[in-house]
Amino acid sequence: MSLSSTAACDTCGKPVRPQRQSGSSPPRARYCSNACRQRSYRMRQKSGGMETALVETPLTQLSSFIGRTHELIELTRLLREVRLLTLTGPAGVGKTRLALELAGQEARSRRYEMAVVRLGRLAEPEEIRQRILAALDELTDGTNEAEKDRLLLLDGCEHVLEICGALLTDLLPRQPRLRILATSREPLRLPGESVFPVAELAPPDLDPATVLAACLSSDAVALFLDRARAVAPGFQLTEANAADVGEICARLDGLPLPIEMAAQLMRVFPPAEVRAQLDDRLALLTNGWRLADDRHRSLRASLGWGYDLLSTGERALLRRLSVLPGGFGPDAAGALAADVPEVASAIPEILIGLEAKSVITPLPGADCPTRFRLLESMRCFGHEMLVAQGEDSGAYERLTAWLTTASLPLYTEAVAPAGALAVLEKEQANLTQALLVLRSGTDERQLLLAAALAAVELANGQHLGAAGHLVHALERTAADSGYRGIALEAAALLARREGADAEAARLTDEAVALERGCGGSTARLGRLLLLRGRQRQQADERESARADLTGALDIGLRLDDGLLVALSSGAIARQQVENGELGEAEQAIRRALPALRRRSTPFHLHPVLVTAGALALEKDDPAKAEACFAEALRARPAHRDDTAAAIEGLAMAAVRARRFDRVLHLLGTAERIRCGPGRDTEWWRGQLHEVREAALRTMPSARAEACLDAGRRLAAPQAVSLALGDDGGPGRHHKRPGHPLSRRERDVAELVVEGLTNRQIAARMHVSVRTVETHIRHIRATLGLRSRAHIAAWVAQRQPEPSAVLPPSTARRTSPPSTERGAHATSVERRIPPPHSVLHAGRGSSRQLEDT
Repeated sequence: MSLSSTAACDTCGKPVRPQRQSGSSPPRARYCSNACRQRSYRMRQKSGGMETALVETPLTQLSSFIGRTHELIELTRLLREVRLLTLTGPAGVGKTRLALELAGQEARSRRYEMAVVRLGRLAEPEEIRQRILAALDELTDGTNEAEKDRLLLLDGCEHVLEICGALLTDLLPRQPRLRILATSREPLRLPGESVFPVAELAPPDLDPATVLAACLSSDAVALFLDRARAVAPGFQLTEANAADVGEICARLDGLPLPIEMAAQLMRVFPPAEVRAQLDDRLALLTNGWRLADDRHRSLRASLGWGYDLLSTGERALLRRLSVLPGGFGPDAAGALAADVPEVASAIPEILIGLEAKSVITPLPGADCPTRFRLLESMRCFGHEMLVAQGEDSGAYERLTAWLTTASLPLYTEAVAPAGALAVLEKEQANLTQALLVLRSGTDERQLLLAAALAAVELANGQHLGAAGHLVHALERTAADSGYRGIALEAAALLARREGADAEAARLTDEAVALERGCGGSTARLGRLLLLRGRQRQQADERESARADLTGALDIGLRLDDGLLVALSSGAIARQQVENGELGEAEQAIRRALPALRRRSTPFHLHPVLVTAGALALEKDDPAKAEACFAEALRARPAHRDDTAAAIEGLAMAAVRARRFDRVLHLLGTAERIRCGPGRDTEWWRGQLHEVREAALRTMPSARAEACLDAGRRLAAPQAVSLALGDDGGPGRHHKRPGHPLSRRERDVAELVVEGLTNRQIAARMHVSVRTVETHIRHIRATLGLRSRAHIAAWVAQRQPEPSAVLPPSTARRTSPPSTERGAHATSVERRIPPPHSVLHAGRGSSRQLEDT
């Protein structure tokens, strides 16, 4: 260290005190005052001589900062504990904006002397070194180093990682009061580095019933609205456009950069039109800020910047992964890269590299093996590169081959293995993508893939469009295709689910004839006979049903297929119960249920559980029957009539306990859920008739009709909760199951809807104003809402239609004391909650229902 030989201010020439400086660092600027230092800094900025921004006053951004409150709190804590903090994340996620907001917050606290160095346009090592050292000199000069730490923000390090790493490794040990805040698409990988992944802004839930409230509590939508109003001041979020705005934010993955670009289009296009054009988002979103870096002026430029930084192998794998809209695991990635041996042999290493560079993201909660996803915008860019390289045909062929292999167990096994269905359930979006690609041709594999999609649809109860794919595949492929039988079977199952029994029977007959024409007692024939036997059972064709079921059982025994034997035995047991052969039925159920519980899916377990419940009722064991029906209801029935059958079974069990209110509630619910009459056997319908008549004879007609009405008005999820006994009661918790707010918070929220002030709410509830303020603060924090208006909108979204709620006095008005019912009926009435207690309450009635 040495003293500088001259001591004059570099701006005004006045004498200054000599300063110490090391021989290895460039000459340090000298100033007589902060005013001269700032004057020099502004002159250099105007001349373009530097890319640093010294911060002595708070950093101020021209646009508003939306959301990320929790991230700022966590980053502030980390900045106290570590000296090198790196913000990582994909293109457009808002790393720079978050870092600048954090820097401004720290500057306003006067805790640090700060400088910003933007590295986006720099590439030469010496230039980068000089810029960083010059920024540090600006911080050091004229500052009492004993009083303040120094914070240097390095923005955009991903393309100069080696240079930054070498310089910071030298600087940080020698300057103990220096802290570095960096932004990069991948970590610097230096000792002592703390990495903070910046996540996307959470998009809203797109459930049509609650989309407006969800949008009001979404940071992604809040950003969209803020930027949209900047160019179209009259733009408002309404019930009419909430779904479009929410889908725009969701399809843009909650990334701030493309959301801002989409929002600026509101000046010209309505949300519905922008949403419709998102398939071509790379051409649509080209309206970045005029003075932004080149890579931030369009979505394509931003994604291209990161793509250019990838290695050759990483680019090759990224292009192939772009054909997978539904996520992927290492197995799928390896199959798609089979044409590039050097990539296929290094899949784990390349996936780790892509994740580190924020190109792919691990799916939260994914089981082993880990699954990843490509953000939708990156997938669009990768697919554009795939087509440009002429690799799209090969990639789709490898995808089809891999999915065909994964679907083969559905074709070769008598009962679809649970493991195979679990794999296919994860790949449902990829199955749809492959079917769309195959749609223009006559490839018979689309029959198998459409059947696989139907199996997933039936297993999880969703509607994935499998029926349309099956119809198209059956029309386009050859009549003698080997996969035609399984496609017909899948189409029959879907037709039955929709209540088209005649069409289901026709398709099943065609599949059986086709399979028998192939010769031999195959596993597929056994499965088809089981399906047709069940269909004939429902149609009360007892003899032909027994013949098909016995044929399926014989094939299962011949092939030593335990699942086919168990399912066939369970179906035969149903007929035995109806015929009064209870001993034989009990033996069959006892053999079938353990095997099905161990190895089958809920889809296959459900009908046998319903039969077990019916058997328990016939043996006068209502507790065991209720347990079987409840287990069947929890087993995700594949059809609405299957759900209704389990609920009807619970009603039969309830009548044994003389819980007549519950009986009629459940019967009304099942009546609403069922597709229509004639979907079950005559024996079952007779049992239901007896149960209904017993309840109607016991209760006054007005009360009975009120109970049936209440059940008919319940939506499916509420109906299942009622059937399973999750409708609450005297022992309910302070916070209603499935409801985010406590009872007192719900009361406060409902009074907010009425437009009351905090003081008026306090008077109404007999609490202090401060207590009300605390409740409102908790409500906003729990729901992620920002104002009282948002709370009111959220409550309004959750209120049912007035006609769906029985007035609290209905039961009392329609059920006067009756001496004819006797003391036992009165005690049952006290034990069973009245009809309105199981419904969602409207505004102003929640406290009354809670106390019921």
